[in-house]
Amino acid sequence: MAFDARDAAPPLPKLVAVPDKAQTAGARLRTYFLTGIIVAGPLAVTAYIVWWIITTVDGWVKALVPAAYLPDSYLPFPIPGYGLVLAIFGLTLLGFLTANLVGRSLLRLGEVVLERMPLVRGVYKTFKQIFETIFSQSGTSFRKVGLVEYPAKGMWSIVFISSEPGADVAERLPGKDHISVFLPCTPNPTTGFYFYLPRKEVIELPISVEEGAKLIMSAGLIQPGDGRQKVEPAGTGTPLIAEVELDSAVAGETRSRP
Repeated sequence: MAFDARDAAPPLPKLVAVPDKAQTAGARLRTYFLTGIIVAGPLAVTAYIVWWIITTVDGWVKALVPAAYLPDSYLPFPIPGYGLVLAIFGLTLLGFLTANLVGRSLLRLGEVVLERMPLVRGVYKTFKQIFETIFSQSGTSFRKVGLVEYPAKGMWSIVFISSEPGADVAERLPGKDHISVFLPCTPNPTTGFYFYLPRKEVIELPISVEEGAKLIMSAGLIQPGDGRQKVEPAGTGTPLIAEVELDSAVAGETRSRP
C-alpha cells in the first residue's frame, strides 16, 4: 500500500517566542519598591507589636520591683525585656505553687474572701470562667470553625463554634441538640454576634481557628490551606507563583504521556 503524504498528520505550528515588553527604569523601580514593602511590611508590624508588648509589660512589672533589684540602677542603659522575664517567671512559679495542696488551700481561701465582696465577686467569677474556658486544654470552645446560612437564604457566613448551651438555656430552646456560635465581623473578629442554632444547621469546616480568623480579617484574600505567598510585582500582571504552577502542570502532562 502506497503511502500518501496527504494522509499524514498536519505539521505542528511553529512556536514563536514573543519577547516581553521591556520595562522602563521607572517601572522597574516601582516594582522593586512595592516588593520591598511586601517584604518589610510584615516584619515591621511584627517588630512593633513585639516591642510594644515588651515595653508595656516592663512598665507594669518594674513599677512593682524595688530599685535595688533593677539592673537599670547599675547600668547606664535600660535592659528591655527584664520585666517580661520576671512576669513569665512569676506566673510559672504561681502555677507551680497553685498545683500543690498548700497552694490550692490558699487559693480557695482567697476566693472565699472575694466572694464576700459584693462588687468584686461578680467581676472575679466572670473573668475566671472566661480565662478557664480560653486557656483550658480540654475545652472545645473556639476550637472549631463552621458555616451558617446567614444573613439570608443562600448566603453563608463563617462562625466560630462555641460550647453547648447550659441546662437552663437548653430546656427553653425549641427542639433539641443546639450549639452556640459566634459570628465575627470583618475585618475585626473581636466584635460580632453570638446566638444559638440547631447543630444540624452548622456545617463544620476542616480548618483551624487561626485560618478562620485570617480569612475573616483579610476579607477572603487569604484562603485556608494556601500557604504560598502570591506576590504580583507591579507591571507584570501575573503572580510569580503562576510560573511555578504552569511548570508543574507541563511536567505532569509530560510524565503522563506514553
